[in-house]
Amino acid sequence: MSYVFLGLGLFGLLTSTVFAGMVLAAMPRFLRERREARAALVARPGFTPPLTLFKPLHGADPGLEAYLETFFTQDYPQYEILFCARAADDAGLETARRVAARHKRIPVKFLSTGGEPDYINDKVISMEKMAAEAAYDIFVISDSDVRVTKDYLRAVALAFADESVGAMTCPYRGVAAEGGWWARLEAVGMSVEMTAGVLAARMMEGMQFVLGPTMAFRRSAIREMGGFKVTAAYCADDFVLGNETYKLGRKVVLSSHAIDHMVLNASFAASIKHQVRWMKSTRFSRPKGHFGTALTFSMAFGILAWIAAAWMGHPWWGAACFAWAMATRLGLAVAVGRMAVQDGSWLGLLVLYPMRDLMGFFFWAASYAGRRVLWRGRVFELMPGGKMRASR
Repeated sequence: MSYVFLGLGLFGLLTSTVFAGMVLAAMPRFLRERREARAALVARPGFTPPLTLFKPLHGADPGLEAYLETFFTQDYPQYEILFCARAADDAGLETARRVAARHKRIPVKFLSTGGEPDYINDKVISMEKMAAEAAYDIFVISDSDVRVTKDYLRAVALAFADESVGAMTCPYRGVAAEGGWWARLEAVGMSVEMTAGVLAARMMEGMQFVLGPTMAFRRSAIREMGGFKVTAAYCADDFVLGNETYKLGRKVVLSSHAIDHMVLNASFAASIKHQVRWMKSTRFSRPKGHFGTALTFSMAFGILAWIAAAWMGHPWWGAACFAWAMATRLGLAVAVGRMAVQDGSWLGLLVLYPMRDLMGFFFWAASYAGRRVLWRGRVFELMPGGKMRASR
């Protein structure tokens, strides 16, 4: 039995090392694109078509006012911001009104849906409402828990200088909004694990999806796919929208401009539930790719190999396997976390990321424990293909 465990550990170390090598091989292209994009952004006036910024809201999370403020202070000549929530008296809309009152030069609309039509994914109702009210033909959709820099909209617009581009998305670094151990662990997973997976996927098959914290589309692409309602029954609306754009024959672009994704789940329970829910959603949206995700983690296999080798009387060989697993994770942390998304948390990258890699394997395993997820206070069942239905 010890040989079986050792073989499994060594196999996992091999596959996770190959994955790390693929990500590192993708880095030069990403860094080159960032240099080129920054050079293009320096030129004035540059490519600055008018934009409509969508901000779907659901309540007023801690820090929301400060995050929204960053969207009103953009170095961009012409854009509007549309806010939409289920209820007209939503606390998030009240917060947005306060911020807008300080920036009267920015055109703003405040919308509500009343929950109609009754889609499973309530966010889609808001996006449909905002699309109907949008004045411009490039839609920039950003989650409420996002913080950006002044050149954000210029970086987003840059991708659409190519007429064949139908959608773009931004990588992101996790930021623990209120600190805390569990929030920091989740944040470093966003910075390294998520971005590494995106870079590897782009290398293997090109961009066929977008990421929810920022996704932008041409109005024509949304119309051609049938409107935002095509995602009405899906949890992973971002994946579906990007994939539908790709199926239309339009380019999907990964920007080199990283944004801040604020982690609001400070408690252990909230953080674990959020990450397992995300893993379950991926399991149903991309079942084959999700199954293979297990082989991209390293620490669990390093520990398994160490235990098996020690059991066989070779503890130093086992320790070498564990050290190799650690080295590959630190390499990814520096290359992806520090260089790609420019996460400044050395504690998170060098100390917490190996631990987060180990946790990630168990989140992956937990994603196969049932199909139910808790989302915005309601329980849903995930269906094949990524659709949801209200739990019975």
